Amino acid sequence: MKASSAVLERTGRETARDSGPSPRTSLLSIRPAKSAGVNLLCFAIAAVLFAVPLVYMLIQGFKTYTGFLQDPTGLPHPWTTDSFSTAWDQGHFARQMVNSLIYAVVPDTVTLILGVFLAFPISRGYFKRSNALYTFFIFSGFLPGGLIPLFIEAQSLHLYNSMAGYLILTSLSGAGFFFFVGYIKGIPREIDEAAALDGCGYVRFIFTIIIPQMKPALAAFAIFGFVHAWNNLILPLVMLSDSALWPVTRGLYSFFGEYTQNWPLIAAGTFIVAAPILILFVLLQRYLVEGVAGGAALGTQGVTGAAAVQAEEGDGS
Repeated sequence: MKASSAVLERTGRETARDSGPSPRTSLLSIRPAKSAGVNLLCFAIAAVLFAVPLVYMLIQGFKTYTGFLQDPTGLPHPWTTDSFSTAWDQGHFARQMVNSLIYAVVPDTVTLILGVFLAFPISRGYFKRSNALYTFFIFSGFLPGGLIPLFIEAQSLHLYNSMAGYLILTSLSGAGFFFFVGYIKGIPREIDEAAALDGCGYVRFIFTIIIPQMKPALAAFAIFGFVHAWNNLILPLVMLSDSALWPVTRGLYSFFGEYTQNWPLIAAGTFIVAAPILILFVLLQRYLVEGVAGGAALGTQGVTGAAAVQAEEGDGS
């Protein structure tokens, strides 16, 4: 009797298994579908919020002034590139593109190198009260920039209306310092000791060992610094009165006085100014995500706390 009941029970389980998937299996198969739907929804929202305005602006640049007045929201008829060529010539963008590249690349490079040289000893705790210094630098990053004192200082030091002076004023910011400290915490200390035993100098050690290890973080904040310098309008507006020294943002700003009614011309000029930033994001978006994620992973820990965690991991291994 017991044997027959066991056979019946086993047969029932096999029948239930063959009849269809279990509720757990069905739930696991539904989750990827839900995740794909959420990702698709987020992508659609991002496209509407960010891509659609850019596409609309680009389309307006291909319209004539008369075509824009007749149909401000429709497609161009006929399609023409006259607004782009006119904006390039009247805005003097050929010269101003070179100025903007200089104003963006030089301060960005200097700031990143100085940030690494400052972040390395603080992240390793080589200074006394490294946590206090770290907190001070983080706090100073939230203070607003003093434009009027900076203008007075530039005039006193003869840096006003000068390309070299403008580069000096914009090359001493601390962008990325917080994330650099966090990123360097993730680099093993054994590398420092091995380099010291091999007789590697401090400057050579930073350039040949630490900086290559920080490529994602440096690339991420190179993008942030480049975008900030490229889009900067207020500081060039105050510090540069010579039109030969203007960046593209200052040249584009002049369109809103003389060509206020010609919106296709303004749209074409705006897209010309924004095009280098869009290309930069497309080429370096992978490094942007990796750098921010890597720096934020250890950036919230204190300097001595991170050292203790690394020491415990070394003892455990």
